[in-house]
Amino acid sequence: DPCMTGITLNNAKFPFNLKDVRWALTLSIDIVEYMGIAFDGASVMGVLHIPPTPVYQEWYYKPMEGWLENFALDIEVNGESFKPYDPSAPLRLVEYAKSRGYKVPEDPEKVREIFGFGWWKYAPDVAEQLLLRNGFKRDANGKWLLPDGTPWKITIITHPSSAHPQNRNAFAAAQEWRQFGIEVEVRPDEMQNTITNYGEFEASGVWPANAPWGGHPDLHRVLRVWHSKYWKPIGEPCIAADGGAQSRWKNEKLDKIIDEMEKLSWDDPKNVELGIEGLKIAVEEMPTIETLIYPGVVAWDEYYWTNYPGAENPYCQPYHHWPNFKYMLPFLEPTGRK
Repeated sequence: DPCMTGITLNNAKFPFNLKDVRWALTLSIDIVEYMGIAFDGASVMGVLHIPPTPVYQEWYYKPMEGWLENFALDIEVNGESFKPYDPSAPLRLVEYAKSRGYKVPEDPEKVREIFGFGWWKYAPDVAEQLLLRNGFKRDANGKWLLPDGTPWKITIITHPSSAHPQNRNAFAAAQEWRQFGIEVEVRPDEMQNTITNYGEFEASGVWPANAPWGGHPDLHRVLRVWHSKYWKPIGEPCIAADGGAQSRWKNEKLDKIIDEMEKLSWDDPKNVELGIEGLKIAVEEMPTIETLIYPGVVAWDEYYWTNYPGAENPYCQPYHHWPNFKYMLPFLEPTGRK
């Protein structure tokens, strides 16, 4: 399913309004362990705010790979600027899959297609530096304290279903952040969409970026929700329920890019150039944390009915929880078995 999942942070609330804090939370996640907790490793990691499907790999991931490798945070480690990108993360995920008894390809290109291009380094030591320089401290037990000396507690609100990617992301993030020394509570709530839309939360499992919806390179749908004109204060509903908007992040440089996109046709080649610049800003600021592509899996049994749409016969989207399911039903063929 071509949409990204992960954790949305409320940029309108302290301390998530601090870029260093958002990056510290990102670098305190071991993405392989995280994906193991969430889906036993059976998904694709995404380092950008778009899903690493084959077409987006060609349009964005591959062209941006050099930039990702050279991207550095404003902090030094051993006298050098710290570069957070980790292209070896998919290979580590392969080793995890092998340890679980799964068969995985050896071809590096196939590995990247199946598991993703890379993610951010697991660097709790750098995360610690980022927090310390912003006045955070650890207590005698190694637990993090806010700059005012009170314990740092994060509540992650999420979907109530344990099968839902939002729920699984929330619990995986909670496990990673607890290991880092933050007290975390996960709160499943049937009203989580309404709560996050009104900004009454700290962190959430709602989609951290809006899905691009299609096999085309125009990322206007992804980036537009972060335009300043749509920004709402806590207590007012954000733009629809589009992913990413709930983070209440805005950026003047991104505004200009979105404004340029709105002047172009969706198939204008300049959209890729603008999309890349927009994704760079999202990476630098890390308003939300992208983790993995939504592993939508559809299985069916052909004992009673055949001709389900699949990879060899993709005449329809087969998700039973989407309304186009009704358009698939007339094409199913009975086997006559009882």
